[in-house]
Amino acid sequence: MTTHTVSVPPEGRVGDLLDQARMTVGPALRAAVGELPEAVREVATYHFGWSDLDGDGASGAERSWGKGVRAALVLACARAVGGTAAAAVPAATAVELVHNASLIQDDLIDDDALRRHRPAVWAAYDAPTAMLVGDALLAASVRALLEGSHRHVADATAGFLDAIQRLIAGEMADTAFESSRDVSLDQCTAMIADKTGALIEAACALGARYGDGSPEQISAMGCFGRHLGIAFQVVDDCLGIWGVSDITGKPVLADLRRRKKSLPVVYALTAGTPESTELAELYRLDHPLADELVERAAELVELTGARHWATDYGRRQVELSLGHLAAAHPTTDGRAQLIALADLVRDREA
Repeated sequence: MTTHTVSVPPEGRVGDLLDQARMTVGPALRAAVGELPEAVREVATYHFGWSDLDGDGASGAERSWGKGVRAALVLACARAVGGTAAAAVPAATAVELVHNASLIQDDLIDDDALRRHRPAVWAAYDAPTAMLVGDALLAASVRALLEGSHRHVADATAGFLDAIQRLIAGEMADTAFESSRDVSLDQCTAMIADKTGALIEAACALGARYGDGSPEQISAMGCFGRHLGIAFQVVDDCLGIWGVSDITGKPVLADLRRRKKSLPVVYALTAGTPESTELAELYRLDHPLADELVERAAELVELTGARHWATDYGRRQVELSLGHLAAAHPTTDGRAQLIALADLVRDREA
């Protein structure tokens, strides 16, 4: 079993938490990718931002594989139950591998050509490559989890695999919504709880488990993560309509162009206003939306009050998450770190 040495970042400073998580988990993540077959490894290395398409090292490579929020949550949850971040590195690595597998395949499913300001894997290579590399990262995640303490591996793996199945079910529901005439808010929030909430719930529960938390603490941390994951996706949905591409690294309005039923759109479609009716008519058109119609759709969504409602809903999910955090009776430092990460999820712009 690999031994990791981890220093504790300053209390509650989110930039330090993310930097420390990236420095701590980065080597283990590179090692996991390094064990993949050569052809798969080349593409995965590109996706993580460690190389360019020509195979050369990418500039800023150590900061390019994402913000590391999920890894930071795993490590902070381990600390919050009185354990060490070092013991939770295998779990954090596994979670980041699954997350990145889902990004690769989600970009393909959604036809999003940009990821982190560069061509997505399917656009840089091809669709079959994207699917296969995503599958390889899923398999690598289980191997990474097995690097952890043997007393945790069986329960951790079972819960982790359940989370992956929920993630896939959520993605399937999200895709099915596109061809469904009517999607309710309850259906949409249930989809979000699986598609995004399941993995962040697993991240927090795994952190508590590898930190030797009690069953009650593991359960409470999982609930903290579930609500935080829902909030994360709500913010993502809002950024997909009202974000800035130069900041998010993804095309804005792409969801509306594809007539995807994200949470703000579902609220707008079910609001019962004249704008709802016009938006529904745009979504029923049998031809691609011209730019002016995509912009009109964004305007209609906002006119229904969906932006305000979704923002408020996301903030309420963060408040619920913090209630479960308190129930876990975290350490003082751990509580401050997790509150800082929750604030980041609520207020992020990318």
